[in-house]
Amino acid sequence: MNWKNLDTIAAFEKLNGLKGHVNLQEAMSGENGAERVAKYRVPMAGGLTYHYAAKQVDEDVLDALQALADETELAQKYAELYNGAVINTGEKRLVLHQLTRGQLGNAVIADGVDKRAFYVGEQKKAAEFAKKVHSGAITNENGEKFTTVVQIGIGGSDLGPRAMYIALENWAKATGNFKMEARFISNVDPDDAASVLNSIDTAHSLFVLVSKSGTTLETLTNESFVKDALKNAGLDPSKHMVAVTSETSPLAKSSDYLAAFFMDDYIGGRYSSTSCVGGAILSLAFGPEVFERFLEGAAEADKTAKNADIRKNPAMLDALIGVYERNVQGYPATAVLPYSQALSRFPAHLQQLDMESNGKSVNRFGEPVKYVTGPVIFGEPGTNGQHSFYQLLHQGTDIVPLQFVGFKKNQTGMDVQIQGTSSQQKLCANVAAQIMAFACGKDDENPNKSFAGGRPSSIIIGDQLTPEALGALLSHFENKVMFQGFVWNLNSFDQEGVQLGKVLAKRVLAHETDGALRAFSDLLEI
Repeated sequence: MNWKNLDTIAAFEKLNGLKGHVNLQEAMSGENGAERVAKYRVPMAGGLTYHYAAKQVDEDVLDALQALADETELAQKYAELYNGAVINTGEKRLVLHQLTRGQLGNAVIADGVDKRAFYVGEQKKAAEFAKKVHSGAITNENGEKFTTVVQIGIGGSDLGPRAMYIALENWAKATGNFKMEARFISNVDPDDAASVLNSIDTAHSLFVLVSKSGTTLETLTNESFVKDALKNAGLDPSKHMVAVTSETSPLAKSSDYLAAFFMDDYIGGRYSSTSCVGGAILSLAFGPEVFERFLEGAAEADKTAKNADIRKNPAMLDALIGVYERNVQGYPATAVLPYSQALSRFPAHLQQLDMESNGKSVNRFGEPVKYVTGPVIFGEPGTNGQHSFYQLLHQGTDIVPLQFVGFKKNQTGMDVQIQGTSSQQKLCANVAAQIMAFACGKDDENPNKSFAGGRPSSIIIGDQLTPEALGALLSHFENKVMFQGFVWNLNSFDQEGVQLGKVLAKRVLAHETDGALRAFSDLLEI
């Protein structure tokens, strides 16, 4: 493979010459805009479509992006990844999260094991366990069914699974697929665990402890919190807990758990929602069949990501437009704006996925890069965000590209008619209006009421947020981040920046501090 820094790529130099090439206000006005909307879209998996008419691109820019994709060998590098090459150079590991939902290429043998078979086997174990819980074959000590499942984890062991659960909760209730309420404990702040424990029926709750290493300080602290609560209620913690961990962790064969489901070091936490990290709790909450549908949507999206033609590969196209906006247009951030309350925690998951993966200033060989890399990611669901930070997005001094997500139908079928239109129609009207307002702006004699426009956006549109659509959406962004990492010549699969604070925190707790660290520790009375 040809791994080179972006600023040495000939196609990037040509792309740089297209800065400001498209006047977005002109492109999106009148019939020109209608023609662009019809033209600039790509079918996605899960019944979704990626629309990019309101991006600052035309055929010249797209041709330059295709040349960049070809020169940086994006399709070939993706093939290397799913065929089992050592893509995570920092930790000298394979990157195998796609294998949790399908076999894209050759069989991948690692540690003497067929990894696709391993992941499928663990998913089947979790599915069988969930079925036994639902049927009452596995119960609490009094022979009563569990009604609530609580995941204890942090980072990728919390953000992704939590976002996925919230995304499907209303859909599951509306379609008869809701089995158990799920709750999540992540923050080492004791108020987090206390809030959850005070709101559930502990005797009928099953706890899923997620820690790959079995040594994550925050997670083990919260486990102790939960165990104490169970003991204080006269309950045996080992009858209420399961573990999701690695086969080599101290949790793997412990009698403290009803069962253990395994993952490995080839799947990073932020990429683990389609492993047992997400599979155990989603199968318990909604049933294994729903989790399987979620995996099918992700697998279908992974297949579309193989296409070398960017006009037929939504994840690669989205990634390259993002590189153009970051490295040519100079935009510092991206706002993720789902017009779906079910996706309320999806932007938080994407913050970790994107910023932990591509928040790097050295390339995959440890050498400093001389160009900007991953953007700041933030967002909230619409229409809430419109009454919050959209002011800066419309009239601030920075231009922030926007990623909208919208659905034609809600998940529950519930709605209300007011002033001749339904709530769902009002929601969709708002997102359509915002796209045009950001793109075209508005002239006004009063400068305070003038909108410059020229704010680029894309939107992913689907009929309804189903398990398949959610899986496809998740995979789309995972692959987008991967492709951008390839273009920037980064290792998107380690996160050394997360580790320093953990090391210093251990020093603080051991009272091995001096200077300002000791002073701050004293201020907090540690």
